Amino acid sequence: MASISSPFLQTPTQHSPHLLKSKTNKISNKTFVSFKVQAAKLPAGVELPKAQPKFQSPFLGFTKTAEIWNSRACMMGLIGTFIVELILNKGILEMIGIEIGKGLDIPL
Repeated sequence: MASISSPFLQTPTQHSPHLLKSKTNKISNKTFVSFKVQAAKLPAGVELPKAQPKFQSPFLGFTKTAEIWNSRACMMGLIGTFIVELILNKGILEMIGIEIGKGLDIPL
């Protein structure tokens, strides 16, 4: 088995074995192994930023770009609806089968 050698990886720490019960009431011994990992040093010439960028998360996904694209799609849909109504000489509600122009037809 190949071993990993690095100055950043320390020898594994073996914890005490734990007795675990499974669903079939078998007792098994398991040992847990943990490693300590450290980041490497920055190469020469690499500078850290002087200040961390301040990022504000958008409120419920309302970002400027999303709103621009949503409004463009809305405008295209509205203009497309107007063109269909002009060509067929019917309103969009009449095309889907809803009668219009007779009021609410509520007996008083």
